[in-house]
Amino acid sequence: MRFLNPHRWHSLSLRRTLLLALLPGMLVVFSAELWVSWRTATQAADAAYDRSLLGAIKSIDANISTASGGIGVELPYRMLEFFELTANGRVFYRVATEDGLVEIGHGDFPPPLAALQTGKPEFQDAVYFGEPVRVGSYARPLDGPLAGHSSPQRVVIQVAETLDARSGFRNALLLQSIARDVLLALSAVALLMLAIAWALRPLTRLRNEVLARTPQDMTPISATGVPADVRPLVDAINQHIERNRQQSEAQRRFVDDASHQLRTPLTTLATQVGFALRASDPATQHEALQTIKAQLDETVRQTNQMLSLARTDSAQLALQDTDLVALAREATRSSWASARESGIDLGFDAPDGALVLAVQPSLLREALANLLHNALRYTPHGGQVTVRVWRSAEASHLGVVDDGPGIPEDELAHAGERFFRGSNTSQPGTGLGLAIVQAIAVRHGASLQLGTGAQQRGLAATLVFPHTPT
Repeated sequence: MRFLNPHRWHSLSLRRTLLLALLPGMLVVFSAELWVSWRTATQAADAAYDRSLLGAIKSIDANISTASGGIGVELPYRMLEFFELTANGRVFYRVATEDGLVEIGHGDFPPPLAALQTGKPEFQDAVYFGEPVRVGSYARPLDGPLAGHSSPQRVVIQVAETLDARSGFRNALLLQSIARDVLLALSAVALLMLAIAWALRPLTRLRNEVLARTPQDMTPISATGVPADVRPLVDAINQHIERNRQQSEAQRRFVDDASHQLRTPLTTLATQVGFALRASDPATQHEALQTIKAQLDETVRQTNQMLSLARTDSAQLALQDTDLVALAREATRSSWASARESGIDLGFDAPDGALVLAVQPSLLREALANLLHNALRYTPHGGQVTVRVWRSAEASHLGVVDDGPGIPEDELAHAGERFFRGSNTSQPGTGLGLAIVQAIAVRHGASLQLGTGAQQRGLAATLVFPHTPT
C-alpha cells in the first residue's frame, strides 16, 4: 500500500503527480475504446458475411421446385463454389420442410434458436461437426401443398459457413482500430505532457528567479504572467521576503546603533580606568571610580534601550485584550518612588471602569515606562507629571504630560527619530526613548503624537489607538 501513501505522492514532482493521476483514467478510456473497437469490428464482420450467407440462401430458394409433388432443388453449384472461395472456409446447406419429413443437403443441422418468422432471415453462432460455424436460416411458404398434404407447408433453408474468413476479417479491422487508438493515445499523452510543461512554465520561472537571487536581494517577486492559481503562492513568498527584509533591516540598524552609541562611552571608560590606575591619591581614585560607575550606568541603559528597540522591530506580536486603565495605573504606581525621590508630583487621570484594547501588554508597558522615565528625568524639582487615559469617538488615548523644558516646536517632527535629542536639554541621554515608543506604536497600528503640555510648558506624549470599524 506504499503506492497509496500520501507522503509518497507529495514527494513526487508536480509533473509526475499529474501524469500518475491522469494515467488510470486514460487507461480506462483506452480499454473502453478497445472494447468498442472489438464490438464494432465484430458487428462489421457479421454484417458483411451475413449478407453473403443471405445471398446463398436466396440463390438456393430461387432453385426450389414443387412441380413433382415433392421438393426439388437444382443447386447453384457455381455460386456455392464461389461462396466457398470467398469465405475461405467450408459451406454447408440444408433444405427441408418445417416438419423435417423432407430434407435435402447436410443432416443434423443446428436447429434455429427460436421459431422462424416467415420471410425473415435469422443468424446464429453454432457448432457443426466439432467446429464453430455461422448459420443463416430462412423460412417461407411453399407455392403449393406437397403430395399427401392438404395445405401448404413452409420450407426452411439453412446455410452455414466456418468462421475462418469471418474471424480474419474481424481481426484485420480490430488491428486497424488498435493501431489508430494507440496512435491517438500516444498523441494525447504527448499533448498532455506538452500542456503540463507549458502550464508549469511560471513555476519554472519562479524557481529560476529565486535561485538566481543573491542573499541580499529582498525585492518582491514579480507576479507578471503568473496564473491566478499560482498568484497566492507568489504573494506568500513576497510576504516571507518582506518579513526577512524587516528582520535584516532591524539587525542592521541594531549593529549601526550599537557601533554608533557604544564606541564613545567605551572609549571614555577606557580613558577613565587608565586615569584611575595612574592616580595614587585614594580620594582621586574614588572620584574616578564614581565617574566610571555613572558612565557604566548610562552605557548599560543605552545598551538596554538598543536591545529593546531591536526586539521591538523584530518581535512577533501576541495581541491580547488588555485594560489600558489597569496597565497605566500599575505603571504609575511603579514610578511613585522615583517621583518622590525627585520631588515630582506624579498624578493619574483615567475614567472609571475599564478601557480594553487588543495589544501586547509587555511592549505597551515598555513604551509607557520610557515615557515616564523621560518625563521624570527632565521635569524639575517641584514639577508635575500626569499619566492620562481617555477615550474619544475615534480612538483610545494613553499619554504622559509633564511641565519640564519640553521640545522646541520646530523640532517636534523629529522627536521620534533614533538618537534625536532636543537642543534645549543638557541632560545625558541616548535619544532612543521616544524612538522605542514610536516603534511600539507602529507595531500596534497606533501613532505617537507629541505636543506642548499644560500651560504651554513641557511635553505631552500620547499614544493614539484608532478604533477598528466593526
